[in-house]
Amino acid sequence: MNTERATGTSGLVWFKSSYSGGDGGECVEIAATPSTVHVRDSKEPGREPLAFPRTVWSAFVGFAAE
Repeated sequence: MNTERATGTSGLVWFKSSYSGGDGGECVEIAATPSTVHVRDSKEPGREPLAFPRTVWSAFVGFAAE
């Protein structure tokens, strides 16, 4: 899978997964730019997120939805 470390992510707007519960646990957040989708653990927002090209993210979402 084509992933890379995200750099310069301070200006991103993060959205928590609609599947995340209100009591913590396993939550992910994403932030999208025109070419990249950034993914991070909502419990550790200070850690550097992963970055996926939109084509790779789209393929993942399509596979996960099946």
